[in-house]
Amino acid sequence: MDKVRPRVRHGRVKEPARILVVGGGYVGMYTALRLQRKLKRSEAQVIVVDPEPYMTYQPFLPEAAAGSISPRHVVVPLRRVLPRCQVVIGEVTTIDHAKRTAAVRTLATAEEGAGAIEIHYDELVLAPGSVSRTLPIPGLAEFGIGFKTVEEAIGLRNHVLEQLDIASSTRDPEVRDAALTFVFVGGGYAGVEALGELEDMARYAARYYHNLSPDDLKWVLVEATDRILPEVGEEMGQYAVRELRRRNIDVRLETRLDSCENRVVVLNDGTRLPTRTLVWTAGVKPHPLLAATDLPTNGRGRLSCTPALRLKDVDHAWAAGDAAAVPDVTSDEPDALCAPNAQHAVRQARVLADNIVATLRDQPLADYAHKYVGSVASLGLHKGVAHVYGRKLKGYPAWFMHRAYHLSRVPTLNRKARVLAEWTLSGLFKREIVSLGSLEHPRAEFELAAGTGRHPEAS
Repeated sequence: MDKVRPRVRHGRVKEPARILVVGGGYVGMYTALRLQRKLKRSEAQVIVVDPEPYMTYQPFLPEAAAGSISPRHVVVPLRRVLPRCQVVIGEVTTIDHAKRTAAVRTLATAEEGAGAIEIHYDELVLAPGSVSRTLPIPGLAEFGIGFKTVEEAIGLRNHVLEQLDIASSTRDPEVRDAALTFVFVGGGYAGVEALGELEDMARYAARYYHNLSPDDLKWVLVEATDRILPEVGEEMGQYAVRELRRRNIDVRLETRLDSCENRVVVLNDGTRLPTRTLVWTAGVKPHPLLAATDLPTNGRGRLSCTPALRLKDVDHAWAAGDAAAVPDVTSDEPDALCAPNAQHAVRQARVLADNIVATLRDQPLADYAHKYVGSVASLGLHKGVAHVYGRKLKGYPAWFMHRAYHLSRVPTLNRKARVLAEWTLSGLFKREIVSLGSLEHPRAEFELAAGTGRHPEAS
């Protein structure tokens, strides 16, 4: 790849500005999408760098894990929606903003055995998002399962169905009990929605096993604070706890995970739970890339921003979303920051793109101001909670609002139509309960035939 160099002047002619967008998630994709619509080719060239060729619509991950939505419809191909941008599939390793350069490692550099390529830019948009926040808990790194990517969601679906197969075929009661015990740590959106959808799916799937019943499955939700789903308010959070417990889900509030070595979960109240499934959804932290830059961060590692989404005391650098500490100008509390969620990220991307356009055209900037309107959360099929514009909903109305809201927000008409079609078909026909875990080891069968591997069922 040729180096992308900063614009220079040749008399009165100015070369197009080079805008580097680091990250292809909510902020990265929506910012690039708006920039390609508002800027002429003669004004700017937009380069988007992300390790994956797609943007993941994370609110649909629980439904993808439950089989209600196909995995390919949870993601949006960057090259399809950003035809006027240069999409680079790679990982930004370091940024030297003083020199306006970013080092990028791609698949090609790995094949060539070469070092990272260097991309020069005029304007920088930092939107790498966040990564799972893990703790130094014994056994977590070895046995924990994350729930932040589509690969993790589908892997978890396959894993849960495989545990039913193990429990159905074993004669060892200890192996059976461990296979049928599912522990989720973290009572936020990701943990509660994933638990609700997967419990629904597993309960339905159990009817097809001659020696399993839904009551044999044990689901445990561990939350360190005294409430779950704080975004929907205390009343709706309490309702969510009651709803989950009504489904025989063991909700442990004010409880922490002490260890999970040797596939045994130990809680701080002394409870020991042998299990083959530990799903970790206890929060996120800023992307490690931020520590490899010369840009200002706050005490929690997020980029310090102005209300206009420009980095404090830094020219030509912008940020939004999970990686950015953006002042909440609508809050009455001093020093309040916007919550790192999708609702703010999508709206911040629009303001960010407009401010970059304004900068290139020597126009005034606008501050980001959006009052948080509420939240919706699914608790499984036909079940949910919502607190939107001061109104509280629960059960089917909240579940319907959850689907309607996210269908309106998922990018592109193509994806909206496909998701709606899948929802319609899933309402007319029975659930799919097939595990495709072998997809995670696609060469296993060939290696067995070639005599270089073992049968996939033995792994």
